[in-house]
Amino acid sequence: MRTLTPKTCFGLEAGWTRSTGRRLSTMIAAALIWAGIAHAEGCTPPGDTGDSLDTEQMKLSFEDNFDDLNVSAWGPGTRWIAHTPWSGDFGGARFANPKLGFPFVVTDGVLRIEAARDAQGDWRSGLLASVDPKGAGFSQCYGYFETRARLPIGPRLWPAFWLIGKDRSKSTAEIDVLEFYGDKPEGYSSTVHVWRRGGGHYSDFSRIEAFRDAKPTDFHTYGVKIDSEFIRMYFDKKLVWKTKTQPEHRQPMYILVNLALAEDAGDANIPEPSHMFVDYVRAYSAK
Repeated sequence: MRTLTPKTCFGLEAGWTRSTGRRLSTMIAAALIWAGIAHAEGCTPPGDTGDSLDTEQMKLSFEDNFDDLNVSAWGPGTRWIAHTPWSGDFGGARFANPKLGFPFVVTDGVLRIEAARDAQGDWRSGLLASVDPKGAGFSQCYGYFETRARLPIGPRLWPAFWLIGKDRSKSTAEIDVLEFYGDKPEGYSSTVHVWRRGGGHYSDFSRIEAFRDAKPTDFHTYGVKIDSEFIRMYFDKKLVWKTKTQPEHRQPMYILVNLALAEDAGDANIPEPSHMFVDYVRAYSAK
């Protein structure tokens, strides 16, 4: 659906004609339909919330400080599951069912996610998702999502903090807040995707050169603020990039955090074991 601006909604463009009026009527009808869908899902559009970030003016809606870990392979009834809800592994390591000591360990309020080879020599690692395959769990329309994490350096290492839209019936809405490639430690990537059923792909991307004056192996915060107009990315609470919100992202989004490996991981000199450390995951909504 075309994004509607005040200029296009009210016909202030040059060349206003009767046919323009008919197009305008169609556009307004589409906008009203979308507004109804958003309202039905509890996604009341907040408009443009601006570039500033003040979580003190927001409501904490989700928090895991990893004093313990409430996880199961597939749910139900746990805060996290250890796989993508659509059962899709990716990369050069399979995501493991949680067991004592692997792939998750919690120590002194910090989650450690490990990548290592099993007894057969196959790489395994860990992923957490905040909804189960039936959609039960935490998701939220709009607001601010953040993690504080330390990232591993090394070939093929691929830690990430990302969001997926709950409704995947016609497309998959994805927001990659953090994608870090361990062989390119000067920065990380932030990307917004829409993967459409039957083909077609929208993407907008920025390389965040955050580690010229900082270290990925130190704790930093990685966040995204979503409103009905913009998706804004933050590093250590500072705005680093923004892009227009697509219609497909105006829906409840759930959280994923993982340490993955790039494809063909077995052929690389990957540090073993490798670890991603997560201090917390939080989400905020408007008060």
